[in-house]
Amino acid sequence: MTENYIHKMMEEDILRGEYSRPICTRFPPEPNGYLHIGSLYAIHFSYFAAKKFDGKFNLRFDDTNPLKEDMEFVNAIIEDMKWMGWIDEERIFFGSDYSDFFYDCAVKLIKLGKAYVCDLSQDELKETRGTLTEPGTDSPYRARTFEENWMLLEEMKAGLHPDGSKTLRAKIDMTSPNINMRDPVIYRILHEPHYRTGDQWCIYPMYDYAHPLQDAYEGVTHSLCSIEFRNHRPLYDWVLETLEFKEPPRQREFGRMNMTGVVTSKRYLKELVYGNYVSGWDDPRMPTIKGLRRRGYTREAINDFIHSLGVSKDQSTVDISMLDHCLRNDLKEKVPSVMCVLNPLKVTITNYPNDKIEFLEIENNAANESLGSREVPFGKHLFIEADDFMLSPIKGFKRLSLGGEVRLKGAYFIKCDDVRVDEAGDPVELLCTYDIETKSGSGFTGRKVKSTIHWVHATEHVKAEIHLFDRLFEDDDIARDKSLSWDEKINPNSHIVLEHCLLEKAMADVKAEDKFQFMRHGYFNVDEVTKSEGYDFYKINRIVPLKSSF
Repeated sequence: MTENYIHKMMEEDILRGEYSRPICTRFPPEPNGYLHIGSLYAIHFSYFAAKKFDGKFNLRFDDTNPLKEDMEFVNAIIEDMKWMGWIDEERIFFGSDYSDFFYDCAVKLIKLGKAYVCDLSQDELKETRGTLTEPGTDSPYRARTFEENWMLLEEMKAGLHPDGSKTLRAKIDMTSPNINMRDPVIYRILHEPHYRTGDQWCIYPMYDYAHPLQDAYEGVTHSLCSIEFRNHRPLYDWVLETLEFKEPPRQREFGRMNMTGVVTSKRYLKELVYGNYVSGWDDPRMPTIKGLRRRGYTREAINDFIHSLGVSKDQSTVDISMLDHCLRNDLKEKVPSVMCVLNPLKVTITNYPNDKIEFLEIENNAANESLGSREVPFGKHLFIEADDFMLSPIKGFKRLSLGGEVRLKGAYFIKCDDVRVDEAGDPVELLCTYDIETKSGSGFTGRKVKSTIHWVHATEHVKAEIHLFDRLFEDDDIARDKSLSWDEKINPNSHIVLEHCLLEKAMADVKAEDKFQFMRHGYFNVDEVTKSEGYDFYKINRIVPLKSSF
């Protein structure tokens, strides 16, 4: 990532000798969902900031809310981070491991006269908090003695009080212009089992209290957050200063990156998954890392996309189609270009020998000679794309028509002499002749044709199910329209399945996550290969077309 104002601030801290320990940043996901493309912007920023200064990067799960968290999400986040290459397995931490530390700090705040147990209900807390223009009012329990507060906190910890009956609040300033500083709640009672600590605790710290303590405990130097946490920084600093941490971490904010073309709200994503509107968190239409990977996006393309965004002090917006551009750039010289017929139309070359199969040499990637070439079987019976033929061609149509001539990729010129149609009048077979003098690579210059089309041999091929994906929502606003159901919001063309597609024989030995360019159709990723006796099933996802449709 290029030099930016956060890097300059960190460099100045180093030059001033602010820290006697190495630079350390962190990313603190709550394990209540899967990572998505928006998450990666924040991770990328913190990870590469640490690497720039030969520092350390912590993946820390902020798992202090037992109502939402699950080991499924922990495992998924770790797997995604490993796939991206942005993780040090020795630096994976869990906030729930610091429960005793959080509690000891709370007791210290009570001893310092900086925290108290409050009996106000949630509604009463809201009423006394004040507004942006009016100060809050002191809780009637604010003046409790140290002994009373400590006793009540011990009772809360022991489970002697029901949920919502008491909270522990920081004692700061109910007249502060920053509402976050008006005696915020730092502990609440919650009689719920935790996915890691079980029933060990029934009180849990609030994020704004746990956040600075987790950073301090781990030796984080710079806590890099998006700008919505800017107004929370005074509380972050207050916790660390009041508890007198030496060389405390510094919270600094960067501009939030919004993206058009995807919805990254965890609430929306959960509704889609648990409502069975998509096939799961890894549905190739989802903006999750699992979904992007299954669709076929590469870590290199994702890295390039995020790296290209830079860093801003303010909120900005980028179109997700930039990711498609990065994907095309990443794959254009890396993957072989092969022929795939999505909607087959039979071609019989009437003047080609009946039993002859010849093997034609075709380059694997015209932009990268190092990928070499392959031999493709050619014979009397072939299939071409149905869209590459028109019985009554429209103006500007340059491919095959009755009496017309085209080149078959890497092969010969063919001319359509006759057409067989079904009862509806639709073409089912083209009867063509080939010109043996026009073989590719022969140097033939006698005449030119307007188009080159792809093809596959009628028997020497591989069958596949091709999945074409598009944006889950046709525009961003419709996803947020509460008057519509998800069935009404989802783009009906976001997932199209083509069941009878034919691929070159060269595709017979592919494996999951292999990638190819299918001529004229775009870039594709092998999603699934199911091998059984005498039959192989290939399920292949289109990652992106060759050009953007938006």
